[in-house]
Amino acid sequence: MSTPSHWSAPRLSMRWWPVFQRNLLVWKKLALPSLVGNIAEPLMWLVAFGYGMGALVGQVSLSTPQGQQAVPYILFLASGSICMSAMNAASFEALYSAFSRMHVQKTWDGIMNAPVRLDDVVLAEMLWAAFKALFTVLAILGVMLALGISHSPKLLLVLPVLLVAGITFSCIALVFNALAQGYDFFTYYFTLFLTPMMFLSGVFFPREQLPGLVRAISEWLPLTNAVALVRPLFMDQWPDRPLVHLAVLAVYAVGAFWVALALTRKRFAK
Repeated sequence: MSTPSHWSAPRLSMRWWPVFQRNLLVWKKLALPSLVGNIAEPLMWLVAFGYGMGALVGQVSLSTPQGQQAVPYILFLASGSICMSAMNAASFEALYSAFSRMHVQKTWDGIMNAPVRLDDVVLAEMLWAAFKALFTVLAILGVMLALGISHSPKLLLVLPVLLVAGITFSCIALVFNALAQGYDFFTYYFTLFLTPMMFLSGVFFPREQLPGLVRAISEWLPLTNAVALVRPLFMDQWPDRPLVHLAVLAVYAVGAFWVALALTRKRFAK
């Protein structure tokens, strides 16, 4: 009998749910410090740059379907930084926490002694990281509402958009998780991928300020498309070309999940 290819289609079932529940029960014991750790840094960015630099910048001119529009810098930054927070929260969970369960604590090995496939474990880790990201941005959004940054009714749609973004970035992070031999490996992911994307995706300044070639490349980055969906909602407007932006995020998510699953299968086959 031939050995199934590592690149074969995912074999998924509802057995991912007990694995998700297991992560949830463990997290509940450390929920408060985990939440504080996840929201403290983005809120510091928001206060320091939003109010500090915002006092110097004032308003930012944005191109919208209705033409050029000036928006307060604090609103501009908030709508981008909440996407960045979803990216970071999903990435940290799918990297450091997932790697600990997979390689250090050997939790995945223990789970697979039960009738649970590796495919279901990877799916559960991806969805769990996305849930952690959603929980984080929900808390940050609550603070933004309390600060009066935006009161648009369309903010209700921010949560499903950021859930999709969390899924996308958790899938990408799981690729690096499958390749890592130690925690230090994740430095490459943050230094070479996440950090440049933060500065090229319109989080801190309009992408129109970028050179033409760089702007064209940044158009297809996942964070760029997440920001393009979320920022208009903060401005009480509808996103331009929402299906295109969602399609880009979906392609990244599906492609990265398939690669992550194949690499993880290869790792566990050794």
